[in-house]
Amino acid sequence: MRSNMLHGSETWPVRKENEVALQRAEMRVVRWMCNAKVKDRVPSKELRERLGMDNIDTTAKQVAVVWACVAKRRQ
Repeated sequence: MRSNMLHGSETWPVRKENEVALQRAEMRVVRWMCNAKVKDRVPSKELRERLGMDNIDTTAKQVAVVWACVAKRRQ
């Protein structure tokens, strides 16, 4: 799921609206995977810990750093 959401993200300009959209989409999927409803009031952090996932913002930044290193090596 994350690979599809982050495809090409290494070249995106980082905007707050993009981060928010990614977070919302990820949390919808995470809640679905954990079978948790919003009204259950389970914190997002706890759901991510159950699945062993990092925040998608962190992952996107890591992907961008790796891409920058690859691009630099190609020069």
